[in-house]
Amino acid sequence: MRTRVKNHIHFRLPEFVFAILIALSGVMLGFSSGGFAINFNKVGFTIFSTMQSGVHAVQQGVTGIFANIKETANLKKEYKKLLESLQNYEYLQRNNTELRKENERLKAQLDFSQTLTQKNYSAQIIARDPNSLYSGITINKGSRNGIKKGQPVIAVQNGNVGVVGKIVTVGLYTSMIMPVYDTQCNISSRIQNTRDIGIVTGKGSSDSPLSMKYIKKRVLDELNYGDIVVTSGENDNYMRDIPIGTISKITVLDYESSLDIDLTPIIDFARLETVVVVEQTENNPDADAEEVQNK
Repeated sequence: MRTRVKNHIHFRLPEFVFAILIALSGVMLGFSSGGFAINFNKVGFTIFSTMQSGVHAVQQGVTGIFANIKETANLKKEYKKLLESLQNYEYLQRNNTELRKENERLKAQLDFSQTLTQKNYSAQIIARDPNSLYSGITINKGSRNGIKKGQPVIAVQNGNVGVVGKIVTVGLYTSMIMPVYDTQCNISSRIQNTRDIGIVTGKGSSDSPLSMKYIKKRVLDELNYGDIVVTSGENDNYMRDIPIGTISKITVLDYESSLDIDLTPIIDFARLETVVVVEQTENNPDADAEEVQNK
């Protein structure tokens, strides 16, 4: 057994040594020819480039994450800006609608004021005081603008002309109107169809109907709901035939010789914004110019 092992080792050793010598020769030959140097460069380049590719991929991934975060933040900002723009657009649209309506009202008032033969002043309502002595309505025109105490005030609303009241207090730049619904306001009036004359007065509130007195019972059959009551033009308090209200109720009282008539005002005072103050003693220069032009 021992002899066999020795023989076996002796047989393999020369071959092993020979193989090593051949390998060493190849290595030396490779170094001498520069072949191994080229291979090592290729191996090193491959390893380095692979590492670079990995680092680049990681860097790109991280950069992409930050870019996405930044883009999301920018999108949120843009969305907020668009939302604000939309709100501003809606606000402008509402404002444009209001401006168009206001322009229409002002144009209607201007057209109406130019048709009046008397000099007149357009004014805007700036305050209301229902608790004052005259349930006053304050306008933004005063003595500096030509406003005087006692001048009649009318308005055009939804294409309808109606009496508002008369000037009772005048300041330099503001004035107060006593409206037709005030209990101390008395207007000489006529029923437009029958031409019967009476007195219209208020009941103290813009929500209450006006009251017409002194219309004889004998004309009851000639009256109808919806009949228009206008100014009579007597006493020079108001111009003639300006609508005041329409008949909404007729009450016959046994102990009275005249009818008790309720009127719905032509003017909706809750929506009234602008008025026309009339100077009855002076002619309207705009109306005269218009007449000359038409001629």
